[in-house]
Amino acid sequence: MPDARRAKEHILHGILSELRSVIVAFSGGADSAYLAHAAHQVLGPRALAVTADSASYPDTHRQLALRVATEFAIPHEIIRTGELQRPEYRANPANRCYFCKDELYAHLASLAHARGFAAVVDGSNADDRGDYRPGRQAAREHGVRSPLDEAELSKDEIRLLSRDAGLPTWDVPASACLSSRIPYGSEVTEEKLAMIERAEEVLRTLGFRVFRVRHHDALARLEIAKDEMPRALEADVSDRLTRELRALGYQHVTIDLQGYRLGSLNEALRLRPIQ
Repeated sequence: MPDARRAKEHILHGILSELRSVIVAFSGGADSAYLAHAAHQVLGPRALAVTADSASYPDTHRQLALRVATEFAIPHEIIRTGELQRPEYRANPANRCYFCKDELYAHLASLAHARGFAAVVDGSNADDRGDYRPGRQAAREHGVRSPLDEAELSKDEIRLLSRDAGLPTWDVPASACLSSRIPYGSEVTEEKLAMIERAEEVLRTLGFRVFRVRHHDALARLEIAKDEMPRALEADVSDRLTRELRALGYQHVTIDLQGYRLGSLNEALRLRPIQ
C-alpha cells in the first residue's frame, strides 16, 4: 500500500510539473495544505498559495494556513472575498457553495491572469466525487484543476503523505466554512457567523476536537464525535457549555445524540430533488 501511495504522489508531481505554474486555493485544511506543499516542492516560486478571507472563514483555519506557509516557506497571500455581499449566497439555497466558489475562483483566475500563472488548482480529492459539492460546478466553469483527484489520491492517502511530510495538518479534522452550520433557507449573516465561531471556540477551549455548532436561530445544536460525547454529558461540562453558549445569545443548547456527521444539514436534501 505505501508503494501505491507513493506511485500516486509521483503522478501528482507529474501533473503539477506539466502545469508549469499554479495558484493553489489554500484553505488551511489537510487537502489544500498537502497540495500547496507538493506544488512548492515541484514548482518552487512558480507555485503561490492563496487563502480567501471572509466572515465565513474560521480564524482557526487562517492561523493554520499561516503556520503551514511559514514553516514550509511556501509563498502565500491572503485575499478578501465578498460572497456575503451576494444576495444569492446570503439566501442560503442548497447550492450556496456554488456562489462562494464562484466568487473565490473568479478572484483567483483574475490573479493568475495578472501574475502570469498557468492554472488555478484546488484540493478536491478522489473521495469527494460521490458527495454533494455544488462548488465543483464553479470549479469547472472557471477551469480550475484538481490534481489530487486526477492522481486518484484519497483522503486517507493524503493524510498519510502529509504525516510523512511533517505537515501539522495531517490529522486535522475535516471542516468547512461557518455558513455550513446554518440550515438551508435560513439567511446567512455576519452576526450569525460570528456567533457560531464564538460558540465553536467554547468547545475548542474545553478540549473537544471533532464537533459542529449547528445554528437554528435561538437554538444551538451541538454535534460532537461519539467518542467525545460522554465527556460533553458530564454535569460540569454540560453546565459550562450551556452557560457559555447562552451568554453568546442562544436560548437553548442541545446535544445531538446522533453525534457529529459530515454534512448533516445535507440530510434534508434527500427529502427533495436537488435543483
